[in-house]
Amino acid sequence: MTIDAVLFDFSGTLFRLEDDESWYADLTGPDGQTFDVHEKAEILRRMTSPAVQSVQFDAEQQHAWDNRDLDPVLHRAAILEVLRKSGVPRAGDAERLYARLLDPMEWTPYPDTAEVLKLLATQDIPVAVVSNIPFDIRPSFAARGWDRSIRAFTLSYEVGVMKPDPAIFRAALAELGVPADATLMVGDSAEADGAATALGCRFALVDPLPTTERPDALLAALRRHGRLA
Repeated sequence: MTIDAVLFDFSGTLFRLEDDESWYADLTGPDGQTFDVHEKAEILRRMTSPAVQSVQFDAEQQHAWDNRDLDPVLHRAAILEVLRKSGVPRAGDAERLYARLLDPMEWTPYPDTAEVLKLLATQDIPVAVVSNIPFDIRPSFAARGWDRSIRAFTLSYEVGVMKPDPAIFRAALAELGVPADATLMVGDSAEADGAATALGCRFALVDPLPTTERPDALLAALRRHGRLA
């Protein structure tokens, strides 16, 4: 069956959160020393990792972590605790980093995101963004005029269910009005995004590399599944 619709993950697929030196201005660890490049990269990874738990929690913190993408309050509690346990001891510093995470304009699109969305729109292929996320990402698309290419935003905190639960994909398919076996899911997590295959969707895995290192993975995914005109 041909591909009649495409579902995309957001973080690590269409966009990526990428830092710069302004993120770490005056930021020091418990020993008063500034963070080196590897420590900075690890802090960012821990804030944005979709599935991997990097620190240990007590029972209340674990509940917040497990449900963080369903409730903005739980997400804030979980990520601030991750930052604290990752060597960011001052609450003000952690809050500043967390605010960057929540700002949709801080997210950088992959180089081929615009072209992929344009190609699909030209072919009248409906698109949904399916994301485990606790805040509204629509401004990231609207600021670039790409929101017109997105038929549906299926966000975990709005629909009350997270990937890999098939219900989130089912909700996206219902909004698009297409069957699962005519739909391609593109994402950076075989566990979370690949769960769409349980409903009969096809799946294309992309690597959540820095945007400068991944110029055309989305185009390649569409090409593999016969959706490049």
